[in-house]
Amino acid sequence: MHDSQVMFVSHDNKSIAQLDLWHKRLGHVNVQKLKQMQYGNVVHGLPNFKGAYPHQLCEACQFGKQSRLPFKREKYVSMFPLEIVHSDVCEPTKESSIGGNRYFVTFIDDYSRKVWVYFIKSKADVFYNFKKFKNQVENECNRHIKVLRSNGRGEYFSHEVSNYLNDCGVRHQFTCRYTPQQNGVVERKNRHIVEIARVMLNEMNLPLYFWADVVYTAVYIINRCQIASVHLKTLEEAWSGRKPNLSHLKIFGCVCYVHVPDEVRTKLDLKSEECIFIGYAIEQKGYICNNPNTKDLKVSRDVVFDEAIHWYGKSKYVQEVVEQEDEIQVKKEHSESKTPISSSKKEVSPWLGRLRDKTSQDEKTIKTKGKEKIEDEKQLWIEEPTQNEFEEIQTPGVRQSSRVK
Repeated sequence: MHDSQVMFVSHDNKSIAQLDLWHKRLGHVNVQKLKQMQYGNVVHGLPNFKGAYPHQLCEACQFGKQSRLPFKREKYVSMFPLEIVHSDVCEPTKESSIGGNRYFVTFIDDYSRKVWVYFIKSKADVFYNFKKFKNQVENECNRHIKVLRSNGRGEYFSHEVSNYLNDCGVRHQFTCRYTPQQNGVVERKNRHIVEIARVMLNEMNLPLYFWADVVYTAVYIINRCQIASVHLKTLEEAWSGRKPNLSHLKIFGCVCYVHVPDEVRTKLDLKSEECIFIGYAIEQKGYICNNPNTKDLKVSRDVVFDEAIHWYGKSKYVQEVVEQEDEIQVKKEHSESKTPISSSKKEVSPWLGRLRDKTSQDEKTIKTKGKEKIEDEKQLWIEEPTQNEFEEIQTPGVRQSSRVK
């Protein structure tokens, strides 16, 4: 090796050593910031770090400052239905539904982004519902599921599930530990479902045990709406090729009147039953209604809806109309009794003075045919008694005319 090459290597190693030294002196500052401080002459006393790069990772920085790597957006797009199916289990609340369920499991087709939801009492029921879902969708589109993508939890890792997927030729992809971002399609969709369910429950003041019904209705609505990943199509149309009809949709939780068939009532019985609308039937062409008094579920097509009223209180705009009517009635009662409306009302003893009629100085008058007409109402006000009047009140035998009857 020539002397010039030895000098260059020695100079380069010296610069690297200085860079590492000042990196530690400045509290393990970022190397790029350290170079910018030297190049920009921000401070004095730093050596020249030109051409120097750290020769190894700083172990102390990795232990104290390491963060997660960024998640890049996946550019691959499915080319046909059921190529990839995303799945996840969600527990929206600690309270059980009407049917005793605690969780719901969702399956999403990556191509059409259509959502299927099933309600389960325990996570052990995931496998049964996956087989049910697989048979249904493969029969609908005449294709087979290629990939099942789920999280890394135990409900998808039993020997029974693994053997079934191997027999069916389904490849199982699962996320790394504590990395739900790798299954972001179903994670974001579960958040979307829960947000819609929370809004509809809160608007109608419904109890939490209706959560399964509102989640099912939310999925029904989502499949009939458009999203950004599916261009100019609803999820239902992207899956089945049929454009959905929305004319039958009603407000969830509103009051409805279900017709009682002639076969189950007498001639003098009521012809309808007041219920709550809680969803749309899939196996039948009708609406699902619940009677809060009897806890019975009704599925009927003969339903009349009152979407302005809900069972556990009146809706907002109906309540505003009622409040306006109450305010008008209160003003009318005050005007008839000619009693001034004041924020603080005090009881006044009739012995403290005389009650006299006196109009306010700011009172406006309107002349009509030579007579003055008082526009504002006269108010009763109290005039303090004089010393002689007070003595007459205290003295027995005062005239009775001084009392206010």
